Amino acid sequence: MKPLKIILPVILLFAAITANAQDAARLHFENLNGLETRAQDVVEVNIDGKMLDLAKRVMVKVNDEDAKKVGQAINGLKGIYVRVYNFANENEYNVADVEQIRAQLNAPGWEKLANVRSKKNNQKVDVYTMFTGDVMSGVAVVVSESKSIAVVNVIGPIDIDMLMEMSGKMNIPKIDIERSSQEKPKNQ
Repeated sequence: MKPLKIILPVILLFAAITANAQDAARLHFENLNGLETRAQDVVEVNIDGKMLDLAKRVMVKVNDEDAKKVGQAINGLKGIYVRVYNFANENEYNVADVEQIRAQLNAPGWEKLANVRSKKNNQKVDVYTMFTGDVMSGVAVVVSESKSIAVVNVIGPIDIDMLMEMSGKMNIPKIDIERSSQEKPKNQ
């Protein structure tokens, strides 16, 4: 009986820590709600719970290599949340709305993985990760340009290389980074 008295509280404590990490990794999109009326096109994706479990099972069985890669990438995930707003003209959204999302990523636990600024379309790309111990508990990508905003929030472990490879496919926002002539990509 004594081992059960010790093990049960440890399991409950671990479950509470994991749940809190997942809650901390979820971004709050409420301040972006007003963009829907001004945007020409809006994409909103909320996949969690049973829908995510179904997506995991279907993606690995589909006869499409991109879908199979997505299925592999989402295997351990708890939630995927995407917001994309495309505008007809430049400066149709308030930059402060996007900066509020970026401010959430300055909270304890988030670590900046990439920060890219390009003069092409006034593009800003920020990639953040959150870890609980050695396990990734969240990823956030914020892409803003003069005529569009894209925010991806993934709860749970994900392969960053897989995410970059899948950008621009299956409604995952394209991350197109302009490189200067002096800047050469690694491994090429």
